[in-house]
Amino acid sequence: MFNFFHKTTAPKPLFPYTTEVHCHLLPGIDDGAPDTEHALPLLRQIHEWGIEKVIATPHVTEATFENTPQTVSDAYERLTREPEFGEIGIQLSYSAEYRMDDNFLNLLQRNEIMPMPGNHILIENSFLQPFWNIKELIFDLQLKGYAPILAHPERYAYYSADKKIYQELHDHGCEFQVNLLSLAGYYNKSSREAAEWLVAKHLVDYLGSDMHNSNHALYLGKYLTSKDFVKHIKGIQLKNDTL
Repeated sequence: MFNFFHKTTAPKPLFPYTTEVHCHLLPGIDDGAPDTEHALPLLRQIHEWGIEKVIATPHVTEATFENTPQTVSDAYERLTREPEFGEIGIQLSYSAEYRMDDNFLNLLQRNEIMPMPGNHILIENSFLQPFWNIKELIFDLQLKGYAPILAHPERYAYYSADKKIYQELHDHGCEFQVNLLSLAGYYNKSSREAAEWLVAKHLVDYLGSDMHNSNHALYLGKYLTSKDFVKHIKGIQLKNDTL
């Protein structure tokens, strides 16, 4: 006999790590949270989903988001001075997501990089074309003492169309950070398939939300309680919580 009055408790969304390494929640400096009023609820939400430490990674991109240590520090101060921030109880620091371009090369030359703990540095390609000499850049970063992490490699269609480049870059010492939103199917089918392929090949070192806004949060909330999520993270070995 069915009991129509029996209440079931829906599973609570929970990240598969406690350290977020890729998000755009510092207010007003890129295409992420435009102000503290938008940033604070997103921080509260991911904290409720198990995140204890956030490394904010605003874009540093030539001619679009030419952030500096000063602009990033100012945004961090605006956010952490809010009384509500202290009530959330989350640890916040900052680095950046660096587009591989001439601006980035100049920053490297001037030693104006904001690395993550352990001198890790999050780098990204243009979605239109790869950086012209990424293997040499990876080597140069390593010579300077940095540990490069390539952001969302699954989203670069020119890589997913010829997947041998993934293994080549990984073998060169470039770690990979895959977006949870890619695995969730938020962007497109090809990004999801490439992300699943990277998981299957054990080439995923970090997962990240790449959260910019409340739409991302809503989509992640559904994905984190899905059967696909359970399948995707089964057996995955992540390094998020080493940072």
